[in-house]
Order: sequence, then C-alpha cells, then structure tokens
Amino acid sequence: MVATRTTSPNDALIRSVLEQLWSEQGLSKNTLSSYRADLLAADRLLALRGRMLIDARREDLFAVLAERSREGISARSSARMLSSLRLFFRHLLRCGRVAIDPTALIDAPKLPKPLPKSLGESEIDALIAAPDVEAPLGLRDRAMVELMYATGLRVTELVTLATEQVNLRQGALRVRGKGGKDRLVPIGEVAIDWLTRYVAESRPLLLKGRNSKILFVTGRATALSRKTFWVIVKKLAARAGIHRPISPHGLRHAFATHLLNHGADLRALQMLLGHSSLSTTQIYTLVAREGLKRIHAEHHPRA
Repeated sequence: MVATRTTSPNDALIRSVLEQLWSEQGLSKNTLSSYRADLLAADRLLALRGRMLIDARREDLFAVLAERSREGISARSSARMLSSLRLFFRHLLRCGRVAIDPTALIDAPKLPKPLPKSLGESEIDALIAAPDVEAPLGLRDRAMVELMYATGLRVTELVTLATEQVNLRQGALRVRGKGGKDRLVPIGEVAIDWLTRYVAESRPLLLKGRNSKILFVTGRATALSRKTFWVIVKKLAARAGIHRPISPHGLRHAFATHLLNHGADLRALQMLLGHSSLSTTQIYTLVAREGLKRIHAEHHPRA
C-alpha cells in the first residue's frame, strides 16, 4: 500500500511566508489560519498536476480554480483562495524568490449579488399601520413610511426632502438623487392624503412657530438623521410583529419588488428608483422571481 502524504513539502515555505506576513502586517491568528488552509488546498491540487506551489504558472492556477468550480465549491471560497495566493506570490516576488507573479492577470471569480431583503405586502400593511396617528410624531411617522413605500425614495432622499420639492396638488415630488440627477416621482393618492394631514395637523405642532425647509421634522424642528429614521422603522416593525431583520432600504426594496410583482415595466422602475444603469434595477427581477417560486411551492398541488 502506498502511504498517503499527510504533510506538504511546501508546508515549511508556507509557514515561513505567513510568519513574515504576520510580522509585517500584524495579521490575526484566524486570518493566518485561513490563508494557510487556502494555500495548502491549492498546493494539493497543484501536486495532482505534478506542479510545485512555488513553480505554479498562470495556467496551473486557472486549472485549480476550474477544478474547484467543477467540484461545486462556491465562488466566494475560490475568490478567497485566489486572494491568499496573490498575497503569497506577491511576497515571494518582493523577496526575489519568484520572477513572475502567476496571479497577476487572473480575475477573481464573480460573486453572486445578494438579493435585497423585501417585506411582503401584508408585512408592509402592518408596518404602515403601526404608528399612533393621534400623536404628532406618530402622524409624521405614518406619513414618512407611506411616502417611502409609495415612491421608493432612498433613506437620505426622504429625510432631506424639502417642502418645495413636494407638489401635493399635482401628486408628485422632485428628487435630487445620486450624481446630482433630478427625477420626478408620482406620490399616489393614499400617500397624498397622509402627507396632507401631516402638513396640516402635525408639522405645525412639531415646529412650534419655527421655520424649516425640511418636510419631515423632529420635535426640535430639525431634520431627522438616517439613523433616527431607521430606529423609528425598527420600532414600528416590532410593534407590527415583524421580527425578521429589515435592511435600511427595506421600504425601497418593497416598493420595487411589489411594483414588478404587479406587472410594472423594468424601464419605468429604473426611472422611479433613479438608477443610472438598468442592470442595477434588474436585481429586483430576481427578487420577484424568488417570491413567485415561494408562492408556487406553497400553493400549487404538485409543487
């Protein structure tokens, strides 16, 4: 029986390089352990090709990454291995141990974009209904979440919205988004009603005779911060019985996903969200598709 190799002949080299990197960069024990595991895994795969780690060529590393992909290893894990190899070979290049860095022209594996977390329509209904609208702050909060869900504004766009940007008679608002680009966004009748009530009943009480250009104000007549708004949303979510995590742009994501679920055009959604590229908007088609899959799995008799 041929004995299996338990220790790589490159183990000493890997240890030496990592020790030098530790002394130079102060890497943590866990980081060093991850680098070591990645380098040893690459070394084993290279050995199957009859190649030593220090002698690896670009095509060898391509083959190693391709083999990992065929084995079903995630792109994220392979990207981490490539990062470890880059660190390893760049150090050897600086020390004159190798003449060429074989990782130089290798692109990292493309990582899947995480899908935005979106609330369901019943959860949105519960969240919007959570504020105590008989209190000035509660009425303000109701108007804010109504407007954000109705328009898909970014959090920053919402809390910095000025009164002059909103035309309740025309039912639209003008937003200056990323890159200084302006866009017109329709508000919708329900949001118009709550905004009208907030402006007439709640905002004067919060201002206490003071002036402010900002639409949504605190009890001190100042603008809300992003953090303050999100604290409000988390409290409303808890009151509504929503216990799963909600992203800072949860209402914006819900706006986009629910529009697509009800047949909205992707180009129109791009304009409403203020995306400069359609590819950014297309992520919501994946969210909508996942939602349809869940509905099918839950309700179809042969799912």
